[in-house]
Amino acid sequence: MLIDTTLREGEQAYGVYFDPPTKAHIARELARAGVEEIELGWVGQEELPGLLDQARGHCGKAHLSLWSPMREADVRRAAGLSPDRLNLGVPVSDRHIRLRLGLDRPRLLALITREVGRAVSLGLPMVSVGLEDVTRADLDFALEAARTALSAGARRIRIADTVGLASPLEMADLVRAFIEGGVPCLAVHCHNDFGMATANAVTALAAGAEAVDVSVLGLGERAGIAALEEVCASLELREKGRRAYDLHRIGALCRFVAQAAGRAIGPDKSVTGGRIFSCETGLHVQGIKESPALFEPFPAEAVGGRRVLSVGKKSGRGAVRFALEGLGLKCPPEALPDMVQRVRSTSARLGRPLNREELKRLARSARSEIGSA
Repeated sequence: MLIDTTLREGEQAYGVYFDPPTKAHIARELARAGVEEIELGWVGQEELPGLLDQARGHCGKAHLSLWSPMREADVRRAAGLSPDRLNLGVPVSDRHIRLRLGLDRPRLLALITREVGRAVSLGLPMVSVGLEDVTRADLDFALEAARTALSAGARRIRIADTVGLASPLEMADLVRAFIEGGVPCLAVHCHNDFGMATANAVTALAAGAEAVDVSVLGLGERAGIAALEEVCASLELREKGRRAYDLHRIGALCRFVAQAAGRAIGPDKSVTGGRIFSCETGLHVQGIKESPALFEPFPAEAVGGRRVLSVGKKSGRGAVRFALEGLGLKCPPEALPDMVQRVRSTSARLGRPLNREELKRLARSARSEIGSA
């Protein structure tokens, strides 16, 4: 399953501010797209009570969760909001334990026991404990912290690669270590500092993790986290419907969030980029004309994309002939080499592929010159 944290981790991205109506829309669309858990924010945000009330009425079967540090006041405040799930966060690397919390390992374990027990006693239906900076922690101690949380009543452990250090192979080993170490329900939070967040998230699921964190467009601290649209596309398209996510709705949500966050979606961005189904290379254009699956991993229609086949400096005879036929124009075989040269030289001069009108003008010009010769 997916835990979408656009409204918590995503809003922690530098310069990103979502107003309450925007947050309500994001939560509603995530639920409609099939996301199983939506982390609505962190305890202490002024708009959180109102957002929870709205989400309860519009988010259907999606579980609504909140994030909180392991502090008594925050745990009590969270319990007063009655979320479906409470995600408590605590670091387990020695540098974080010492420098952030001013504790040592025994006192951290005592903190986990006390605050998880408090959350459970206050009636929260599911308590999840996030172990932060686990990839820089001593593994044996991280496992001890996880088992301590489970003994105190936590029902899920959520491990975080806080600074994105893990590779997919390392992530698989880490997930297996926690599962074999007695953690029955494991979630993973992967940062993207080395560009591996989505790969690590997909690998974590394959290795046995129950859930992974995602955010729309991968928004989050620094380089962000695993991208919702990428993980969904992998589960839905690579694994032949392993999960049921509405990729068209997710694509629309990506565009909405990009505008709200002031982030441009790059034209070549995987899954959602506007140019990922555009092609001008000769052999590829010809191949796509014969069968799109030759050079496309999934149909453009699957993600609400649009296929664009153009001709330009990199196009050969087959691509130019197909393009002309697409415009209802015929080019005699003997005239095709000259037409290809015209296309290439014009494209090189313009510094881009040709559009339909430019190709038509070139074809008319060629016919005119042949007729006057």
